Amino acid sequence: MKILTFLTFVLLLVHQNFSLSRAQCHSCEQTSCNCSGQNLKTVPEAPSKLITELDLSFNRLQTIMKNDFVAFARLQSLILFSLQVPRHMKHLEAIVFKNIALPQFYNFPAILLLQSLMTMVRRLSMINCKFFLWPCGYFALFSKLDYIDVSDNLLSDLLFSEMLCDGNRGLWSLQTINVSRNHLQSINSQLFTKLDKLKNIDMSGNVFHSMPETCYWPTSLQFLNLSSTHLPQVTTCLPATLRVLDLSDNELTVFNIELPFLTELYISGNKISRLPDGVLYPQLTFLSIQNNNLQTFSSKSLNHYNDLKMLEAGDNKFVCSCDFVAFMSSHLKNSRVTFGDGSNSYVCDSPDAVRGKTAADARLSVFECHTALALSLLCSGILVVFLLVAGLCHKYSVLWYIKMTWYWLRAKRKPKLKKGELEYDAFVSYSEMDSGWVDAHLVPELEQAEPPLRLCLHKRDFVPGGWIMDNIMDAIEKSHRTLFVLSQHFVNSEWCKYELDYSHFRVFDQNDDTVVLILLEPIDKETIPQKFCKLRRVMNSRTYLEWPDEDDQIPRFWDSLRSAIKRPENGNGLQFDNVNF
Repeated sequence: MKILTFLTFVLLLVHQNFSLSRAQCHSCEQTSCNCSGQNLKTVPEAPSKLITELDLSFNRLQTIMKNDFVAFARLQSLILFSLQVPRHMKHLEAIVFKNIALPQFYNFPAILLLQSLMTMVRRLSMINCKFFLWPCGYFALFSKLDYIDVSDNLLSDLLFSEMLCDGNRGLWSLQTINVSRNHLQSINSQLFTKLDKLKNIDMSGNVFHSMPETCYWPTSLQFLNLSSTHLPQVTTCLPATLRVLDLSDNELTVFNIELPFLTELYISGNKISRLPDGVLYPQLTFLSIQNNNLQTFSSKSLNHYNDLKMLEAGDNKFVCSCDFVAFMSSHLKNSRVTFGDGSNSYVCDSPDAVRGKTAADARLSVFECHTALALSLLCSGILVVFLLVAGLCHKYSVLWYIKMTWYWLRAKRKPKLKKGELEYDAFVSYSEMDSGWVDAHLVPELEQAEPPLRLCLHKRDFVPGGWIMDNIMDAIEKSHRTLFVLSQHFVNSEWCKYELDYSHFRVFDQNDDTVVLILLEPIDKETIPQKFCKLRRVMNSRTYLEWPDEDDQIPRFWDSLRSAIKRPENGNGLQFDNVNF
């Protein structure tokens, strides 16, 4: 407790001695103090918190401390004319004004005070000072000025041109100028053309909307910042001498301006869909193309950049193709190019199966990665299956069954003729190669018999111009019997096959014996297609006649044939066994 009391006493004593050491102003009223010409070396003590005006002109102030004016809380006017310049300010190189109102900088009292120092100042900053007016030639006071920052002010094209004297006078030592976030609407390169030492220009945050086709920049220019200026495209106005170019946050869709000395390029926040051509930037070491419309890239596209060391291309909507995924997951690990923004910024937007995953973690199917091979295998598989099905269909006559089913269904839709309405006694199906035997023997023997039989022959009784299958079905439907003249020519005939096919279905449909077979020559039953199982069964039973080799057996053959074709009064069945003459 005694120690605490002692420390408090010491602090009070120090504070009292400090207060006593502070200078006093001898001419103060209720709200103002006129301390002019009082030989003051420090800012005097505030006699009242109500002081709004303070005149310290014509004194010997050498140091102004940060807390000297804390007691003058309501101070509105401060006069500092004709102060003695302190010794340590004779090497002053930088003047900074920030977040204060200096609409007309050249009228600011402190500048008038420091006129004797202006020739030594090399860096001048007026940031967010509502500054808009600087008469031409005023920079003549700053003969050594190499850095100007007038960002976040109210400069327009006309006033900025006035400030730089239209590029014709002063500021010959200037190396850097920052005029970002003002009210400029056009790029006037001629303001800088004669500034032979100018290296850096920052005009970001203005509203240009367009860029001239041709510009005239100083050959010393290396850095240019045109970010956030609403540019939809760039032109050859860009100086070829640039080392660093910032075009971020504009509306660019392509960037293909040749800049042979460029080492850093910032084009993030645009609408660019592909990497710039690396051939145009042989010395580029850093590329930032984040937040664009970039969908993919690969090691092949990066190989065009000879010196590229770092890439920032995240936050794009990537299509995770196989090349891109392979590049991100393995190739980049052994590549000279590294990601400055981390691989987690490279997120897949498509295909749907990997959406939301990082490209390095995405896993694609074989079909997606080897589309051509997969399609080839798929097509080959389909072809093999098709050939297999076709082979099975051919072997088991599937197409024949389908086709005949269709014919049968068409015939079923027609009204059936009654026995008394049948037009022919027999429809004769034969090969054209056997027409001589039919015309010379069969037709005379049957149609000239007593009673005569009426035969249906395709070359005589088919409707001209009609569809052949319709004629075949009509002829068979209108005939009491179907007479097949079998020979090797018949087996090889396509149209005889159709007639035999339909008759075969009719046998199944009506479940009767309407088929009569005549064998002109011996035929191996094995040559008859397996699908005609009913026909093969019939040939093995009782319903075919063989043309005799001996002449004395021919009359008996015709008698048997007429009996087979003749319409019986009761029943349809044939009443004779196989006859071999």
